[in-house]
Amino acid sequence: MRRLARQRASRGFTYLGLLFFVALTAAALAALGQAWSTAAQRERERELQFRGEEIARAIQSYLKVTGGNSAQYPRTLEELLVDRRGVKPRHHLRRAYVDPFTGKADWVLVPEPGQPERFSAVHSRSERGLLRESRPDGLPLAKASDWVFRARPEGAATPDPAASEPMLDNNSLPLR
Repeated sequence: MRRLARQRASRGFTYLGLLFFVALTAAALAALGQAWSTAAQRERERELQFRGEEIARAIQSYLKVTGGNSAQYPRTLEELLVDRRGVKPRHHLRRAYVDPFTGKADWVLVPEPGQPERFSAVHSRSERGLLRESRPDGLPLAKASDWVFRARPEGAATPDPAASEPMLDNNSLPLR
């Protein structure tokens, strides 16, 4: 009789131990999932910065070919891929980079103030929040679409972060 009572008592402790183990495993997996999600978000942000800066460099290269006071900005991203303005086509951009947040090459083209049909900057369409709180130049960021990648013509001074203009959502050109 005593033996039977001991077996029942030990079964209760084994069951509690198993439940405790399952709870610990679930908590560890949740923490691992959160860490993985954060790492993936940081990687998307790094890719956004790299791809946006590549497009800005391509716009600068496009302007450099035009040269002089009559510098013209491109009308579409395709003009950066194959620039047919000269005798020999130039490739300012290696490929149409995909926005890492949307998964498409659907960048918003920000028009140049003096040339509204042409663009001088791009930004993401995504309204997703960022882990990063500011751009490398110190301007604050809240979401992916706040990060504008602007071309600076050759010889232009680095812009003052405090003098940067706000983003214009209504005047953005559609991708052609």
